[in-house]
Amino acid sequence: MAQQVHVTETDNGGSGPERGETRLRSLLDRLTRGWRGDRRIWRRGIVTAVVAVLLAGVLAGHARIPNAIGNLGSLTETFLPWFGLLIPVLLLIALVRKSATALIALLVPVIVWANLFGGLLTTKSHGGGDLTVATHNVNADNADPAGTARAVAASGADVLALEELQASKVPTYEKALKSVYRHHEVVGTVGLWSKYPMSDVQPVDIKLGWTRAMRATVTTPAGQVAFYVAHLPSVRVKLAAGFTARQRDRSADALGAAIEGEKLAKVVLLGDLNGTMNDRALNAVSSQLRSTQGAAGDGFGFSWPAAFPMARIDQILVRGVEPERSWTLPATGSDHLPVAARVKVDTSAS
Repeated sequence: MAQQVHVTETDNGGSGPERGETRLRSLLDRLTRGWRGDRRIWRRGIVTAVVAVLLAGVLAGHARIPNAIGNLGSLTETFLPWFGLLIPVLLLIALVRKSATALIALLVPVIVWANLFGGLLTTKSHGGGDLTVATHNVNADNADPAGTARAVAASGADVLALEELQASKVPTYEKALKSVYRHHEVVGTVGLWSKYPMSDVQPVDIKLGWTRAMRATVTTPAGQVAFYVAHLPSVRVKLAAGFTARQRDRSADALGAAIEGEKLAKVVLLGDLNGTMNDRALNAVSSQLRSTQGAAGDGFGFSWPAAFPMARIDQILVRGVEPERSWTLPATGSDHLPVAARVKVDTSAS
């Protein structure tokens, strides 16, 4: 007797993998609908493609943008990471215009931006270190200096630098930090507080006519470290004059010369440099030292303005010590965020 085989059909869309493939195919069909068979996809979006290539040129060739007119090069370099925001805008335009040419051209700025800043999006921090340092531009108009001092001291910093200290408020900072730091020195408008002994404290001439930088030797358990604290002149963006930074640039060169003459092998620079590490005007400093944020930070570490940080102008730079971790601290009564880092002074076992 012949046997009949009955097959029961189901409406569950098939097995898992097959159903997934069907959904993916359906999604691709929707995305490419109107593109297939349209020969104009290569002719549309030429302007968008040109803009994408120009954006890549700015990102890759920022060092060639001249400073002769309004310090345009330095201005571009200060906010260089933010040029990446143009990429999704151009992507949206390319998709709306259904332009294959624009989409392909857009790959160029994507690759360049990722090459410049992609590394900052990864976690580079380590768990080691034997010294924690921090720096904060406290803002001369800070309405709560005591609260600001307590907040940065709570970071656990062994050595703390403060900038833009108003003379009338220095006693308030000293009183608030006294229980945490046994040693401190204030020179002009900058100061250094330390849990470890300090010596050889002296002002550093950064060609301003008044003191906004200092140097001190801190004897840590892992050895002596030369600490520099600096607050470089502010920069301004003016319609008539552009990015006015001549005084800042001159001070950066003077600070770089002072660090170049430093006799101790281990150096830490803390301060508000009023410039990012991309800014060529800081080359006299940045060419000698490593940024803890670049070496061991998570993300961009923007520190200014505190309400909506757009640039990292507050820096921790080192030489002869190993960055292990770098981060920003919560906002205080200042218009800057404090920044901190964990470093290894004893690198003999590295």
